[in-house]
Order: sequence, then C-alpha cells, then structure tokens
Amino acid sequence: MKPNYIFSVISLLGLQGLCAGERLEVYFKPVPFPKTEAEKYALHATQETVVNKERQKIGFSTLMATGERDNGEVYGLLKDREDTPLTLRDGSPYICNGTSNPFGSGAGLDHVSLLQRNGTLYMVSQFECQVGAYYINELEQDAQGGLSPKPGTLRYISQKEEFGGYVHCAGMKTPWESHLGSEEYPPDAKLRQKDGSIDLYYDFIADYWGGDLALANPYYYGWVPELSIGAQGEAAYTKHYSMGRFSHELAYVMPDRKTVYMSDDGTNVGFFMYVAKRAEDLSEGTLYAAKWEQVSSQEGGSAALSWIELGRAKESEVRAMLDPDHNVSTNDGLGFYDIFEEGMGDGVCQSGYTPINTEAGFECLRVKKGMEKAAAFLETRRYAAMMGATTEFRKGEGITYDASTRTLYFAISEIGRGMEDHAKQGKKDSRYDRGGHNHIRLPYNRCGGVYALTVDDSYKATSMKAELVGQPVKEGFSQGCALDSIANPDNLTFLPYSNILVIGEDSSYHENNTVWAYDTGTKALTSIIMLPKGAEATSPFWYSDINGYGYLVLVTQHPHPKSENRGESSVGVLGPFRGLGR
Repeated sequence: MKPNYIFSVISLLGLQGLCAGERLEVYFKPVPFPKTEAEKYALHATQETVVNKERQKIGFSTLMATGERDNGEVYGLLKDREDTPLTLRDGSPYICNGTSNPFGSGAGLDHVSLLQRNGTLYMVSQFECQVGAYYINELEQDAQGGLSPKPGTLRYISQKEEFGGYVHCAGMKTPWESHLGSEEYPPDAKLRQKDGSIDLYYDFIADYWGGDLALANPYYYGWVPELSIGAQGEAAYTKHYSMGRFSHELAYVMPDRKTVYMSDDGTNVGFFMYVAKRAEDLSEGTLYAAKWEQVSSQEGGSAALSWIELGRAKESEVRAMLDPDHNVSTNDGLGFYDIFEEGMGDGVCQSGYTPINTEAGFECLRVKKGMEKAAAFLETRRYAAMMGATTEFRKGEGITYDASTRTLYFAISEIGRGMEDHAKQGKKDSRYDRGGHNHIRLPYNRCGGVYALTVDDSYKATSMKAELVGQPVKEGFSQGCALDSIANPDNLTFLPYSNILVIGEDSSYHENNTVWAYDTGTKALTSIIMLPKGAEATSPFWYSDINGYGYLVLVTQHPHPKSENRGESSVGVLGPFRGLGR
C-alpha cells in the first residue's frame, strides 16, 4: 500500500547535478503523536524521505549516551578544578545526565558538534550542568554513511585555565570547523555574599571549587567558549570575554565569519550582536544590543530593529578584569559594587541614576567613573538597558540563518512578561515594565514563536516579525498548545539552500516534545521526530555533506527514567541522507 504523506517541500539551489534555477524536492513522512504509554516513553523518527524523486530509507541512530565508558573516561562525568572526577552524595559518579542528581545535576548533555579536521571526524560534546564539562571523541563512517564512535578516543577537555565551565547550553559548528558553545544562567553578581554564596542554583559550582565558594567570582561565568582542533588532533579551549556576559543560549556566526548574533535566555533579557575585528577570530570586536521599535502587536508582533553600540574590547582586556594577577586560584577580580552605584529612595530613582528593568527587576544604577568598559562586558544586560536597548524579551533561544533569502530566524520560547504591556500571562502586572522602556507590547502567548529577521548587506538585522507562533488551547486540556503547531520553540537549524527550518521544542505543553520541519515557502509544518516523555529536543543541527552523506544531529536531553534510555541523555543522528550537499 502506498504510504500516506504530508509532504514538506525543500527548494535547494546550486547543488551538484542540478542546473541553475532547478529545485531539489525533499519529502518527509510525518511521525504521528504517540498514543499508548509505552509509545510515549520511546523516541519515534521518520523513516522515509524522498530526495529529488529518489526514495530513501532513513532512521535515527544513537551515537552515545551519558554514562558510557571509553578510553578510561565516562561520558558526561564532571570534574573539579584539579580535573579530579566528582561524586554524588551517595558516592556514585557525578554524571551530567539531567536525571541522576536530585540535588541539582542540571539538564544533561546539550550541544554536540561534528568537526572535520585532519582527515578525521570529531564529535565535541558540551554538558549543561552548573559544573560544565566538555568531551571529545572520534567517529567512524561506514560505506553506507552510518556513524559510530571510534573506540579508544574519548577525551575529557579541561577548562581549568578559564575558571571552569558553567551550564553549557546550545552551540554551533563554525564555518571554520570549530565548536562555539555557551554558558547560560550566570549568577547575579550583585547578590554575592561574603562566603561566595548567591543562590541555590549557582552554589552547586562549589563542587568544582573544592567546596569553597569564596574562590569563585560570579563574573567567571556567562561567556561564549570556543573549542578548536589543531593539526595533531589537540583540542584548544578558550572563552571569548569580549563577546559580553549574559545568559548565553546560543552564539550564531554569519557567513561573513565576523558577525555573531547572541540570544539571552531568561526573563527581561536582551538580544545582542558582536562584530569581530577579523574574520574567524572572535577575540576582539564590537558589542551591540538590539532596540525593538514596535510596528504591530498582531500575530506575534513585528518591529524595526536598531543597534546600540555598547563597547569595543579585546578579550585579554576583559579577562584582566576577572584575573588581574593571572592566577585562576585567587579571586581578585572586580565585583558588582566596583562597577555600579545604586540610588533608589522611596521606590524611585534619585537624581543622576538611571532606571532600568532587567531579569534583576527594577533598579536605579549609575556607572562609576572609568568603569564603562567593565559595565559593558561584565554586566552586558544591565548596561544595555541603561544605554536604551530593549531588555524585555522572554527566553531568547535558537538562532539560524537562510542565506538564500537573507533571513535570520530567532526562537522566543514564550511571549510573556516583559514582552507584554504591564502584564503577566494576560493579567495586569507592572513588575516587568516598571522603570523600563516598555518597548515590546504584545498579547501573551504561552506557546511562543519563531521570528524572521531581515538582514542587510552588512549582515545587520533591520526588522523582526513573527513567522510562526504556537496556538494555545483552553485550560484543562492535557496539551496546553495545539498538537498541530509548535510549543515553546527552543533550538533551530536551517538546511542550507532550502526552505526547511527545523524547530526543536522544550515544552510542558506537549506531552512529547517534537522536532518539526517547517517549510518557509509553503508554511507546511511536519513532525519528523517525537522525543520520549520528559525529554527536551536540544541543539538540532544540519550537516549537509560529510563525505557525501547528510545528517540531522539531535540530543535527547534528560528523558524520563522510564524511557528506553533509562534517563540518560544521548546524542544521535537522523539519516543518512543522500544528495543534500552542494
């Protein structure tokens, strides 16, 4: 019997074997929503595609799961500042899988990059726990395009020369074949106590510092890390301090290899752009923050965008503010009150102080003399608000780019709070706009949306409009967002030379998070992967051509312990595809 398809059509130009103007069509067989309890605890992926009239069998194959052992290492095992393995309170290995530690293990494995260097295919993995971790291993590819880990190659990557890692979230493979990562949810340095404590979430970093939080400066965390591979296969790790400090979800590099867009994950946060001084070198550049100039509040809203320059710096300048004596074992860097003065009286700002509203709430601040650069790069979000930029976005997530239409796509997980007009979840509430600019004034949508940003010839985004928004359903339903639309979009990836935008979910409003293929031409939305119950779909990323085969990489993060992975986070690939490369 001929299968019944809901087709997604991809238009691919400039591919080998195609004449100019021809279109390559790709069809996915959709995956139905699971119905039985057993089905809800399993991963389901499309198993059939048609590429340029050629029917292909594809499938989802797991590459590696947290807890697996190889080469004397344990995948996802966290280590302290001496690179000594950490243990949980019961003495078991502290593995960042998102489910094993009831006291605060973080979310688990997040972004995985596949890098082709020195004739070798490497897999770089970053882990989203308060004590962050990086691992690298090699992959083997068989004659049919199947990928598998190469035994004896798993290595732990130390971050101790850069104060350790922290809550590594989304990432990308750069155009120059390096891994660009992130550090999410940095602590509020203003709240630091004498013993180093800030809050329950941040304080788990004490495990890294041997139990002594006084050794840690909150400004050590909230940056963009990069890992590159040298000619002999050695891994080089750094943090790019000149790209600003905030809750980095993702840093996305544009085709000029200089411009980088950066999302900020939280409530009352910003949207940022960095322009490097030199291509393929993110160590020096200029940092900007976006200003939303609203045009419409309809269907997710639209706005013109302008960009406010915050500052220019070399990463060595900013790092010196954190570590003046060049000794990572001593905490001698700046603190919040070295940079700012506060001036609020009777709930209003005193003369000479600037009112702002960010994730820290309503504040009245003044930058101390000569501390403008410190404010711009260590307290990027607060300084952006003081300079007139928009800090009202709610959970900025994935970013990706369609070069053929010069369209940047940006996911907003929830249209709410600061994005509303003196409201929270549609009800009157001024907490998120008091003292702020109230640039964004949109109706509440708990299901979120994906926005399309027009980019000019210099890769600067000039406008922003909702491309696709989720559809809330009435309260009382088991699914809070319609099953045939998105719910809390998270990470995005665009298949080059096509119309296909892949959208991964991180939602409690769909019982099983979904990975969608959205055709930006026809507006068709097709489910291609259903994750196990409890799992988040993190960091999907297209690889069009690895030795003639294409893959969609995806991480299944913190699935329910009843799932087939027994609660372990894992990375896998959908494919192999043929005919997606240039």
